[in-house]
Amino acid sequence: MIEMTTAVSGDRGRGDAVVPASGQRASMALRLANPSGRAAVPIGTPGLALLAGLIACVSAGGARAEMLRVGKAVPEAFSFVPLDIGVRQGFFQKHGLEIEISGYAGGGRLQQALVAGSVDIGLGSSPEMASLVKGVPAKAVAAMAGPPALLALMVRPDGGIKTVDDLKGRRVGVTTANSLTAWLVRELSRQKGWGPDGISATPLGAIPGLLAALMMMQVDGFVADISTLLRAEDTGEGKILVRFGDLVKDFHVHVIFATDKLIASRPAAIREFLAAWFETIAFMRANREKSVETAMEVLSFDRSVAERTYDILMPMFSDDGRFNPKALAVLSRSYVELQFLPVEPDMSKLYTEEYLPKR
Repeated sequence: MIEMTTAVSGDRGRGDAVVPASGQRASMALRLANPSGRAAVPIGTPGLALLAGLIACVSAGGARAEMLRVGKAVPEAFSFVPLDIGVRQGFFQKHGLEIEISGYAGGGRLQQALVAGSVDIGLGSSPEMASLVKGVPAKAVAAMAGPPALLALMVRPDGGIKTVDDLKGRRVGVTTANSLTAWLVRELSRQKGWGPDGISATPLGAIPGLLAALMMMQVDGFVADISTLLRAEDTGEGKILVRFGDLVKDFHVHVIFATDKLIASRPAAIREFLAAWFETIAFMRANREKSVETAMEVLSFDRSVAERTYDILMPMFSDDGRFNPKALAVLSRSYVELQFLPVEPDMSKLYTEEYLPKR
């Protein structure tokens, strides 16, 4: 899982869709039809019948909106901003959906919400697919993003580490011992030929502790999300040495989960959600400025960080949600290396492409 800064589980996101109830829509139609508020047509006239038809149409439109509760593994990651953009640009409404957004303090909390039925759809990281083997009642329904461009490794700007080769035998801070950040450090060491422990992955928790440990020279570097590291570079607290999107090419850093209950009872809602999601991704690619502005508001980024984050992360988003067999093989191996599972699972049982938009 990707563990970042904490957030209060269950909080509605600032990008929640607000769809008036049918009565509110009808009242609005009345005001538009007759701004004065006074009776303008006698009962029984064709005019009233026409107005009643208008009200019925507006009310029916409200009734068609179907609620989906969508949880983000963390509320402050650019990876999940497409949900807010899709709501604000009306893509989910276009597909007859009202979206209720919740943010959680990490992938583990999101999986708990899926188990409890607090959310219908979860936006999380691919290591969480291992939880499905352990009984989480959900399935991955789309590969949301590919290589882990979200994550990078930072070192001190005034330290002795100038190149990746200088990391051999050094201590690098990660969130937890069995997190994706820890696996990426081990994978870097493995690819360099140093074995999985050629770099010491040191669990230190969330971002503030990682940055503090770097400043106090308790570690030689740490792994975090790219936006956090860009801001740290701007303030002179560190320099980005490794971008893991360049290191691990075959990967799915994020996936979209749907609960078994939703799959069984409302499969059409999953199809509409995914159609709206990928329309949003297409919109984001074509509308950099609007996407950056939403990221600035939702994530409290300044423009420079939002623009650079957009440029770095947009290429990782999938345009169709299809799963890459090579990426699934790497994930399967990672579950054993992270000690999530004793043996590599049958990945075909953990995901489905049934609800993706047709090519």
